[in-house]
Amino acid sequence: MTADMQKEPVSVQMSLSVMHRYFPEQVLWHYEHGLVLQSIYAAGKKAGRPDFASWVRTMYDTKIQPDGSILSYKDKEYNLDQINPGKHLFDLYKDTGEEKYRKAIEILRDQLKNQPRTQSGGFWHKKIYPWQMWLDGLYMEGPFYARYAAEFGNDTDFEDVVHQVELVYAHTRDKNTGLLYHAWDESCKQLWANPDTGCSPHFWGRAMGWYCMALLDILDWIPDDRRHREQRESLAAIANSLIKPVLSVQDQKSGLWYQVLDMPSRAQNYLETSASSMFVYFMYKLVRMGLLSAASGMDKASVLSAAARGYAGLCSRLSTDKEGYLHLSGICSVAGLGGNPYRDGSYEYYVKEAVVSDDFKGVGPFIFASLEAESI
Repeated sequence: MTADMQKEPVSVQMSLSVMHRYFPEQVLWHYEHGLVLQSIYAAGKKAGRPDFASWVRTMYDTKIQPDGSILSYKDKEYNLDQINPGKHLFDLYKDTGEEKYRKAIEILRDQLKNQPRTQSGGFWHKKIYPWQMWLDGLYMEGPFYARYAAEFGNDTDFEDVVHQVELVYAHTRDKNTGLLYHAWDESCKQLWANPDTGCSPHFWGRAMGWYCMALLDILDWIPDDRRHREQRESLAAIANSLIKPVLSVQDQKSGLWYQVLDMPSRAQNYLETSASSMFVYFMYKLVRMGLLSAASGMDKASVLSAAARGYAGLCSRLSTDKEGYLHLSGICSVAGLGGNPYRDGSYEYYVKEAVVSDDFKGVGPFIFASLEAESI
């Protein structure tokens, strides 16, 4: 990276760092790859850098075929994670007019039409996870589904989008702390599920971060008009209800958040940067959108101050290599529930997963958080 590039905003510097390290053949149709590509596109758009959009397109074009089919995508898995990379297809179609992107959008929309659901109408996270809704899934499908409704769908789509958000909130919210459990099993049969509530046992930072980001990214696409007022008010109310709980578990010294949110003093817990990036994004964007209300119990100055402390903490986790490119440390590599080998959702499970640098699940939200911080 040249000296001039190092004078650019952090969002641009981190985008350039990713672009330097990755090539088309390395990109998969995977939620985290889609996440970082979307963040780089957004950074380029804000900075007036068309080369960013061109780079992102070359990445997508290794996967999108002329007929709209998507290499490595498996529709019969009914995996909500596979919807997330599709969020950028709308921009590609808008920017180029190429029908292959439109066709790919419809392929993903068809998955949602046939996605297995709980008895209460919520999307299963994956076919292999029956009767389960995870906080992660709301980010994976919600903004895509809402944008589809805005550009190609109808009002019943918006009703379904909001229902998914409300259903997860109703079942995963802890009444004492206001925090959200990682997942809910409607059948209450999973080994990780509370036999009475169906909830997993802990508040995992990134899961709640996914949900917080989803709320505001969905609101980007629900029309701000009389017909949709109730839907917007519902999501805004949920977002405001989460501000105090999120701030209650922010580490005051570092400004960051822990891997297991409510257990800062427990052995092996650590400050985790992907969730912290998501919460910083959430707070800045809530204020920017004008959605922070008195119902949150917080004022604008306090929320912005907390967001600024969080962002400063994130920047303290950056390092620069000998070429001048940025690296972000302290990212939980992966965490989930069930599967084989079985993930039991215990405290020990969450804190023993690998901690890595430059994982897209951390870098993408960090770029988005940087864009919000740079907009203040």
